[in-house]
Amino acid sequence: MTHKKNRRTARQLGVAMLAGVLSLSTISSAIACTRVVYLGANDQVITARSMDWKSDITSNLWVLPRGMARSGEAGPNSLRWTSRYGSVVTSGYDISTTDGVNEAGLSANLLWLVESQYPKFDDKSKPGLTIAAWAQYVLDNFATVAEAVKALEQQPFTIVSDNVPGEDRLTTLHLSMSDASGDSAIVEYIGGRQVIHHSRSYQVMTNSPLFDQQLALNSYWKQIGGTVMLPGTNRAADRFARAAFYINAVPQDQEPNLALASVFSVIRNVSVPYGLTTPGEPNISSTRWRTVFDHKRKLYFFESALTPNTFWVDLNALNFSHDSGKVMKLDLGPNQNHAFAGDATASFQPAQAFKFLGIR
Repeated sequence: MTHKKNRRTARQLGVAMLAGVLSLSTISSAIACTRVVYLGANDQVITARSMDWKSDITSNLWVLPRGMARSGEAGPNSLRWTSRYGSVVTSGYDISTTDGVNEAGLSANLLWLVESQYPKFDDKSKPGLTIAAWAQYVLDNFATVAEAVKALEQQPFTIVSDNVPGEDRLTTLHLSMSDASGDSAIVEYIGGRQVIHHSRSYQVMTNSPLFDQQLALNSYWKQIGGTVMLPGTNRAADRFARAAFYINAVPQDQEPNLALASVFSVIRNVSVPYGLTTPGEPNISSTRWRTVFDHKRKLYFFESALTPNTFWVDLNALNFSHDSGKVMKLDLGPNQNHAFAGDATASFQPAQAFKFLGIR
């Protein structure tokens, strides 16, 4: 019995060491964000994401109606469209849509991916779309993930990126989508080529490495089993493994508010403590805010790291009609520290729409 126990202990230690090597060897960037989709009973679908960044990214909430004329903000050769669906979005620096949902129940989230390489853009390219409006383009035009994937596969535009505001590094992102049916897709640009991963099973997205490598790493953790051991660091691959296990380990047959509580628990579990600094890891960033979208009830929840309150926006109570023409803003304040609580739908105020950052 003692020999068997020792062999088992050694095997577990070996697994732990191998897991550490895998995590350390495959992660080149520790800039963090996590997105996860809960698939519950009675058609419950809930999408949650954390926004992790090293400084305030000036995030506010916006209501954007149908019928808004858009430009890809890429100069004379810009993509142009008119929004078919109204949306509620969370801005970044008030020059981009970093997260949001539309009235049809589609969710779109942008997360950091340092390996991203976008196609070359020039006058001979397809019309340009600023990366700042990538998520907004999806929310404006599509009701489902399948619709969006079908259109994006035709590559109707060229993504145009630029430096992060105030920084000397290129904005490198990948896009996740989920809808009211529970369908999901991940869109990445690898070596200048668009790659789309489309499946209801793709419930989790974090950051580096590339999504297919994340899936390979997660298959390794599945073999171990989440009740035996899970990786616990803030690195993207570790957060992926924890989120993938917990989102399917929480009860699936729940009353809607209990399901919501479970999803909040999962996204908090993979968040990074506020103010965390790690020697030798300057790119590990604190979670600044979280959003959770109940696709069935069309409730968009927001939670700041700097306030004790969670509030929500009820899309059913908003007027997205073109006739209203109203862009509305909920000013969250510096570091999103304005303490809204409960139903904040009526707290939006008329405002001029922010302008997407692009090239002129």
